[in-house]
Amino acid sequence: MKKTAILFPGQGSQFIGMGQALVEQDDQAAALINLAERISSFPIRSLCLNGPMEDLTRVLYLQPALTAVNLVCWQQFRKLVPDFTPAFVAGHSLGEYSALHAAGVLTLEDTLALVTRRGELMEREGAGHPGGMRAVVGLAIDVVETILADFDGPGVAVVANHNTATQIVLSGDVAGLEAVGAQCAARGGKVIALNVSVANHSPLVAGAVDDFAAFMQGVDFRSPEVPVLFNVTGETERDPAAIKGIMARQIASRVRWLAIVERMIAEGVEVLVELGPKNVLTGMMRKVLPKQSPVLCLQADTPEALTKAAEAVAG
Repeated sequence: MKKTAILFPGQGSQFIGMGQALVEQDDQAAALINLAERISSFPIRSLCLNGPMEDLTRVLYLQPALTAVNLVCWQQFRKLVPDFTPAFVAGHSLGEYSALHAAGVLTLEDTLALVTRRGELMEREGAGHPGGMRAVVGLAIDVVETILADFDGPGVAVVANHNTATQIVLSGDVAGLEAVGAQCAARGGKVIALNVSVANHSPLVAGAVDDFAAFMQGVDFRSPEVPVLFNVTGETERDPAAIKGIMARQIASRVRWLAIVERMIAEGVEVLVELGPKNVLTGMMRKVLPKQSPVLCLQADTPEALTKAAEAVAG
């Protein structure tokens, strides 16, 4: 089999109808959605298939709904290549919980319980500390960090995601995002407001960290069966206690996605498979990889796409 990394998307990949073909065609997929509904107490199937988008974008509902679809994609992919072991797994922000399940760190039930609680806490922080996120395209990280270092308020703005060499996401309150966004635009960056309801990965949600850490104490984390590259560090970690600390900090810390993808490529990964709705991560990877790169990037969230990805991985 090809040396393959499995990637799971996070917030921003949701759409009405996500997972529909898989859930309607496979009893195990439907059972997983039913499990997500029981654990979260939310109408996950209806949210995924019917929306409305306003609810599907709410962090409270989004986190268990998107995770459930990611996990269905992983479940179905495993059925197609039962002997497959990834070289690495990783997930972007919320997607990191799907990666932890794929690596054997978390059970299915615990994964869904964790993202449900994470969503509750982040919704609480978002209500108490309103904010949002904006993508900055066309500027390097050192330019954005210089702008932030010179920014002395009023308002809050930080780098939330370092996705590619020239795609950075800011998180903060309206005043901070307006001021820093204007400076980024003046330097030639394209600034795009994102449809999110919370200032993820910023000090505005840091109040959730301790409460989430306390919740995780009652959850069994195991050592990964395959390497997980973590958002907070861009590195692997095997100690379950250390992983809990990393995942608590992840709520308010920068997502080092570029470092994660570059590490996979440096380790000789031949195929990158995004399992989950849309192709946000696949689009990023194509910006990270050099032109004419032999690395194959695939995204799968339908039966047909999953079959294609399984065939590619099998070689």
